[in-house]
Amino acid sequence: MRDYVIVSDATLDLPYSVITEHNIRVIPMGVDIDDVAYNYHPDEKELSIDFFYSRLRAGANTHTTQITPPIFKEYFKNILEEGLDILYIGFSSGLSNTYYAAQMVVEELSGKYPDRKIYCIDSKCASIGEGLLVLHAAMQKEKGLSIDELRDWVEANKYKSRHWFTVRDLFYLKKGGRVTAIEAVVGTALKIRPVLSTDKDGKLVVVSKIRGTKAELDFFISKMLTEGEDLASQTVIVGHADNAENAMELANQIRSRNIVKDVVIAQIGPIIGTHTGPGMLALVYMGNKCD
Repeated sequence: MRDYVIVSDATLDLPYSVITEHNIRVIPMGVDIDDVAYNYHPDEKELSIDFFYSRLRAGANTHTTQITPPIFKEYFKNILEEGLDILYIGFSSGLSNTYYAAQMVVEELSGKYPDRKIYCIDSKCASIGEGLLVLHAAMQKEKGLSIDELRDWVEANKYKSRHWFTVRDLFYLKKGGRVTAIEAVVGTALKIRPVLSTDKDGKLVVVSKIRGTKAELDFFISKMLTEGEDLASQTVIVGHADNAENAMELANQIRSRNIVKDVVIAQIGPIIGTHTGPGMLALVYMGNKCD
């Protein structure tokens, strides 16, 4: 059986140490900061997360770029030349056309390499929701699953990656068309924090609105206790966008309950951070499939 690699993109927001530990390949993605173009890599070799948020808080204009078919083609071909097959798990098609670009390239390369296995899966997730799915896929691979078995496992379990996040400044969501200008003004003035996730189509949805940090943390923990499956054996992920204090508080509250195996804190990178703004807080775990 030929060996294979799991590939994802820089929206997965896993810590670099986790990525390297589990041999996950990550395709960098582009972000412009005041018209200066950067490629964001998980090891931050070209753009650091701290620098990005310092510029964002200073009012910099930022926007992201998708991975193009030529970039996918070069990246995948290099892996094939290593003698490895490919299982790509990509950013939700409900939020970006990046997945479709990958799918087009996979179809082309499958015709040129008919004896090779190149699979493309739509995670229907965002940020560390995608990252958690990729991490669990890597752990399944380490158990000895073949590429076909793992492809089937990911398709069967991708809706079990339960991810919830809040934002502090609604104007970033307004910029992306997720809330109206009136909602942004009123919500920010009243310090309302929308709680968001993705639906079955992988599209961003506002599922609740809360006010205050205590209510925010209580919401996350309540959701995890209600939906989480076999939490005692799970490593859950707390994510934050330049909001380390509240991320640590959430992680500590979860640890103090002795209900999960471990908690990993992850910084949200520039690709997702551009659209959520600083202050975002998130919790992801494997649980019941979404309705």
